[in-house]
Amino acid sequence: MLDRDSFLDFEAEEKSEDEVKDEVRRAKLRALHLLTAMDRTEAKLREKLQTSYGEEAVETAINYVKTYGYLDDERYVRVYIESKSRTKSRKQIEQELIFNKGVSKEAVERGFEQAQMADITEVIQKYMQKKKIDPQNCEYEQKQKFFAYMMRKGFQIDDLKKVFDLT
Repeated sequence: MLDRDSFLDFEAEEKSEDEVKDEVRRAKLRALHLLTAMDRTEAKLREKLQTSYGEEAVETAINYVKTYGYLDDERYVRVYIESKSRTKSRKQIEQELIFNKGVSKEAVERGFEQAQMADITEVIQKYMQKKKIDPQNCEYEQKQKFFAYMMRKGFQIDDLKKVFDLT
């Protein structure tokens, strides 16, 4: 026979199970809401959910959105590379994905293999127009400053020399 204390303990356990289920449900809804606003990486979504929910709820929510294809780091990397390659160097994109977005290096490399990147010479020429650099009429010091600027942005010196020789 159950005494009163046993019954209260049982009720507390059952209540906590209900609370856990409710937390998981809310975490799933929050994950879906966050992904409707914008595409995210798994690491960023996990970081965002961990501020409000427990580890079990976060894992369940991430697995839930993954099964429906709403969370896909490979797709995110490919789209990110295709959109940013018009204005940034490969090195800069790679650094942002790995260190800021929390994507694995292997996923980034696969993304570069699959993505259609913009022509690097066009990107460099856009920067030349922006900085008002004319390869035929620029002084050595101005050319040196431009090369240093572009190399800090992650562009390769061979690509820069090729563009300067073409124009």
